[in-house]
Amino acid sequence: MEKRYRILSAAALMLLLGQSEAATPADFLQQFASEASEEEPAFAGFSSRRGEQFFSATHGNDWSCASCHTRDPRQPGEHARTGKRIDPLAPTVNAERFTSERQVRKWFRRNCNDVLGRVCSAREKGDVLTYLLSLQP
Repeated sequence: MEKRYRILSAAALMLLLGQSEAATPADFLQQFASEASEEEPAFAGFSSRRGEQFFSATHGNDWSCASCHTRDPRQPGEHARTGKRIDPLAPTVNAERFTSERQVRKWFRRNCNDVLGRVCSAREKGDVLTYLLSLQP
């Protein structure tokens, strides 16, 4: 019994410390699809075309995703305000992208607020990720 308790305690601690298995872009698409179905009962799937349009279009703050991530998200970008270098966003050329739930939630929250002045919908996030995954290396 004590051994089982220690194993369960270790597993719980790993989850609390964020040391669970890494996610994949496909995991996030599945999660966004589930959320989109709840937000929009008529949700019929993600669109790379809509994702590309959303990524390139300027929004409330006259910024677009491309303002920092460039029109070609396979290339490094630069933060529009701070000038800080940004690694390529497309997971097809940067395997580190969309592998941490904590990072994905943080950056969508921050970037959507900067670009849109609001939280992105699950459909918007899924469309953008679908677009990014469609880019060939």
